Amino acid sequence: MAEERSGILLESGTNELEIVEFCIDDGETPMYYGVNVAKVREIIQKPKLRTIINSPQSVAGMITLRDKVLPVIDLGQILGQYPAKAADRIVVLEFNRVVVGALVNAVSRIYRLSWEQIEAPQKVSEGSYITGLVKMDDRIILILDFERIIAEMYQEGAVKALDSHELLHDGTGKKILVADDSSFIRLQICASLRGAGYTVEEATNGQEAWNYVESALANGRFDIDAVITDVEMPQMDGLHLVTLIRGNEALTKLPVYVFSSLASDDNIRKWEKLAINGVLTKPDLPRLVDILGECLAAG
Repeated sequence: MAEERSGILLESGTNELEIVEFCIDDGETPMYYGVNVAKVREIIQKPKLRTIINSPQSVAGMITLRDKVLPVIDLGQILGQYPAKAADRIVVLEFNRVVVGALVNAVSRIYRLSWEQIEAPQKVSEGSYITGLVKMDDRIILILDFERIIAEMYQEGAVKALDSHELLHDGTGKKILVADDSSFIRLQICASLRGAGYTVEEATNGQEAWNYVESALANGRFDIDAVITDVEMPQMDGLHLVTLIRGNEALTKLPVYVFSSLASDDNIRKWEKLAINGVLTKPDLPRLVDILGECLAAG
């Protein structure tokens, strides 16, 4: 259900999304968090958890769900919040080729929003797990960077900067615009590109990236050779950014690559009409850099 609903919204480039709101209650100040519906496989009552030997403290245990064994993370432990009563709901998440459960106290509802309603958090430290916030009438919903949370726990879900021997193409003289709201993932992408010789401009969301593009066009100094963008970003998502780029006659041949945890086979098919040069799923950074290099070398 979640994948089908989000696909309808995201394929059109309307800059909309739906989020699932859930709560962690420490008995004093309940905190409300959100995650894109597209990452939610299902929500279940917590069954009895089996212990994982030598697991990190943030892993509560494991469950068997539809014949598949899944780790369950203690989200309160990770966020430094300790529920006053035992969390009894599990949000089952699937992204970046990883399926994992997250313990929460309660799941409230689903909101349909524009990315313009999601604000980037101000003065967030490099170690923050928050990528955005939504101001409601009576509370604030914090959008969690589950990609970073899982990457720090499971290496197979991590985006890692490339070593020099992994770089197959020389990007000297080429400029790449990278848009990603996760400082952690943006750092890995940009470090890899700079290591290959590229000049890199960074944007924390689609709106920043589009502002840079418009300014370069207006000044007659457009020197961007390619764009790499995430999908989920405050203010403007990556698909809407692609729509704006492709809607400008001067940019129809600009190479644009989407690098996203939402890059499932179904979504890739739905995004075909946006004329994206390539869609790659995190954490496959080596392939992204290789394909980009091939494209620019051929051009």
